[in-house]
Amino acid sequence: MKFNNIDKNNNFDFSNTSADYALYRDIYPKEFYDCFIDNGIGIKGTTLLDIGTGTGVIPRNIYKYGAKIIGTDISESQIDEAIKLSKGMDIEYYPKSAEELDFKPKSFDAISICQCIWYLDPKTLVNTLDKLLKDDGKVIITYMAWLPKEDKIAQKSEDLILRYNPNWTGCNAERTMPHVPIELLDKFEIVKEDLFDKDIPFTIDSWAGRIRACRGTGAALDPNTLEKFNAEHIKMLEENTNGKFNIEHFISYAILMKKH
Repeated sequence: MKFNNIDKNNNFDFSNTSADYALYRDIYPKEFYDCFIDNGIGIKGTTLLDIGTGTGVIPRNIYKYGAKIIGTDISESQIDEAIKLSKGMDIEYYPKSAEELDFKPKSFDAISICQCIWYLDPKTLVNTLDKLLKDDGKVIITYMAWLPKEDKIAQKSEDLILRYNPNWTGCNAERTMPHVPIELLDKFEIVKEDLFDKDIPFTIDSWAGRIRACRGTGAALDPNTLEKFNAEHIKMLEENTNGKFNIEHFISYAILMKKH
């Protein structure tokens, strides 16, 4: 994939990170899912569509609350991992882009978009959401990121990523509400927003894996370069941690509903 405003128009492909993504991206804490459940999203008796589902992290963790869930993603390898990880769960997955979703109109009580809003065409997306959501349905856009300006290990990891991939523009995150494309506001209104901090626990292995499953590394670097990066990253973590540590993150979300 290429986007003019992302990574200086250089290629990245999350299919390249599917194995690490499956192992190391399921890191959202309970408070993250409370953003869904406390707002009636993903609960028993409702339907939920998760766009850009990746390896099915959202569907797998929301499943226990009783909703009927469908996950979609443009990457077939990500969907393959989602199906494997969801064995025994009644979750449907489809390898489709957000621009080609063809479910029946008004099929869903809620649609979730987690960590991928920047990769979707907003002009197509607004019509898709409007078509697929019930009249009183909700869209939840979620975002979670580490805070490099406040967390020493996160900053050192980012510095190393940029040394290997100076085109990466996903660095230097600061607390912010999720991006809501202006096009969505033609047919939807933001009815709730919130933001809060949360320390996420890691080991050297899990943080190294989380960083490999990143747009700036595993999705963009060739295998040999990624191997060199990973070795240097692990060495840095061994020198600067005792093997277990927290990384400071923030979580934010926005809930939208149709204008009437």
